[in-house]
Amino acid sequence: MIPQSVIPEIAAAARAAGHDPAAILAIAEVESGGKVFARVNGRDEPLIRFEGHYFDRRLTGRTRDIARAAGLADPRAGKVANPSSQAARHALLARAEAIDAKAARESCSWGIGQVMGAHWAWLGYASVEALVAEAREGAGGQVRLMLKFIAKAGLAKALESRDWAAFARGYNGPAFAASGYHTKLAAACLRYSSLQRDPPSRGLGRGDKGKAVMHLQRRLTVAGYPVRIDGQFGAATEAALNRFRQASGLAPDGRFDDAAAAALEKSMPLGPGRAGLWTLIRRLLGFIVSLRALQKR
Repeated sequence: MIPQSVIPEIAAAARAAGHDPAAILAIAEVESGGKVFARVNGRDEPLIRFEGHYFDRRLTGRTRDIARAAGLADPRAGKVANPSSQAARHALLARAEAIDAKAARESCSWGIGQVMGAHWAWLGYASVEALVAEAREGAGGQVRLMLKFIAKAGLAKALESRDWAAFARGYNGPAFAASGYHTKLAAACLRYSSLQRDPPSRGLGRGDKGKAVMHLQRRLTVAGYPVRIDGQFGAATEAALNRFRQASGLAPDGRFDDAAAAALEKSMPLGPGRAGLWTLIRRLLGFIVSLRALQKR
């Protein structure tokens, strides 16, 4: 089951792309086993899997010899084992990056959709670094990356019609039935659909604490409403959220509810159909000025 704290963010990303949140939550759950982040060096990171045969193909000459000697590259799929912990996998990636950063990032799958970094150009990213940055932009960023792959792979129609077998064949491969991948998707989608019929959750508000609040604070800051990122939903966070709500045509009631989550998702500058480069630059400049003001207090 996807953690309750990130369901609104994933649902908002799904709606922004025109998809039923239940279907996207189902794919995210089956692909990730319900785990959205791994805590690595004090930061929530997307889940990764390193593919040594991808790395091997992207190297030549001495660098490939070095990678093979270090046990990081092999022409045969599956011969470079992934550690069981995500912290160890990120450490393995760092070792590969020391040999060739671009090739290493291309040789990893990123986020809850397990999208290979090697697909960055095919998916319309300017670089593999841009793909990785999207994957590191919270649960919403991971979903946006996954949805780009679904659209580019021509799977949106199967997803919309709930043809889980067709979707599974395209997303998971021809052997999908052996693991019951399609039936798992169908069951998870049904479960999330029933949850959506329940009354909406209260969201976040004054007095709340924790990772969900920190993530809200980060996204408000990126959207141009800077606030100290401390995981405490106090007066400053409420004021920043209310400014955003007013600018988005929502009542300034101090709540981060489903409507605010959807509006915040649409405001992100790097997602599909979002504001352009100049908007991003303007927001970053505003953030720097505001951050300096906060630091002087």
